[in-house]
Amino acid sequence: MRAGSPRLLREINDRAAVEALLRNGPLTRSELEGLIGLSKPATAQLLTRLETEGTVLRTGLRGGGRGPRAQLWAVNGALAHVAAVDLTPDAVDVAIADISGALLTEHCAPMPRTGVVEAFRAAVAKAASQAGLTPDALRHVVVGSPGAVDPADGGLDYAPHMPGWEGFDVPGALREALGTGVTVENDVNLVALEEMVAGRAVGVRNFVLVWPADAVGAAVVVNGVLLRGATGGAGEIDAMRVPDPANAETGTGRRGGRYGDLLDNAAVVKLARAHGLSARSGEAAVRKALGAGTPGREFLVDLARRIATGVANVVAVLDPELVLLSGDIAQAGGTALVDLVSAELRTLVVPRTAVRLAMVTGKPVRSGALHSALSVVREEVFGLPAATTEPFGPR
Repeated sequence: MRAGSPRLLREINDRAAVEALLRNGPLTRSELEGLIGLSKPATAQLLTRLETEGTVLRTGLRGGGRGPRAQLWAVNGALAHVAAVDLTPDAVDVAIADISGALLTEHCAPMPRTGVVEAFRAAVAKAASQAGLTPDALRHVVVGSPGAVDPADGGLDYAPHMPGWEGFDVPGALREALGTGVTVENDVNLVALEEMVAGRAVGVRNFVLVWPADAVGAAVVVNGVLLRGATGGAGEIDAMRVPDPANAETGTGRRGGRYGDLLDNAAVVKLARAHGLSARSGEAAVRKALGAGTPGREFLVDLARRIATGVANVVAVLDPELVLLSGDIAQAGGTALVDLVSAELRTLVVPRTAVRLAMVTGKPVRSGALHSALSVVREEVFGLPAATTEPFGPR
């Protein structure tokens, strides 16, 4: 095909129009014309062509002052459907969306300790049924899970807290169970992706996102691309050995131990108790500390020291532009905890890396999985370029 041929130009314009409609939602012809830079007749012809192909459809009217109401156009969401899944030791949380990104349904089910693949299949099937679909009608499924998928054998490594998921090709087993394409990605990697798409890391090329909680994890982004490592274990800092820098004595000893053992729910509750604060969870302890005067501040300082001790090792090696703190404990502590972590970090390493609170809240793992699934399917269906963050493992 010669560069600049009519067919090539049509394909380029069609992709530009679809991309504009996906990014901006339903648009009038004149609005689309302005975004893609075509003339009025060329835009009208493009919309007619895409409507005939079933790629776009008419969806309502937009009123405009005293003038006539204008026809709205949107991408035909029924062209393909995806599922996004947040998988934890206790639950499987599923969302179904169409290719336009419209959320169709949600379903959350408990995760047993045995028969996990069948339980997973049943949860996705239930969600698909609620959307009027079957699992094999889903074009792609992205699963966010603790641990990391080994690219050599598909095994879920670094995930001892995920009973029932060890010793087999997890993506392969899920593909067979659902009858469709499945990608399994580290949960914190998906949170980092979401921050790059719609959070505080938009436009940031080099950053680290740390999730200080049960099964501490980190995502590393270098030059805009997620770093996975040779076995998928990049960012698995839970087992990293660190000393306990807390002033309060909690029985861990000055030599400390696993980084994750200093920041899991029980450890944070225990640290709070050492400062005279009683709470049922680490998140509750942090929220309580914010209004507890001197004891609360001393607890938050100790917690910040624990977080910063592990983060310092990552910063010293990578020297990123930004460190983001995410997860329930980080969100509970807000800017007060983030500022304390930043101050402690500056006493430990040479790079003066900015520390900020992650912006995306709610269900960031599932949101990242949804963006990942949509990127895969939009590339397949529309020929749109995949996300530059390369969030996907083997399909």
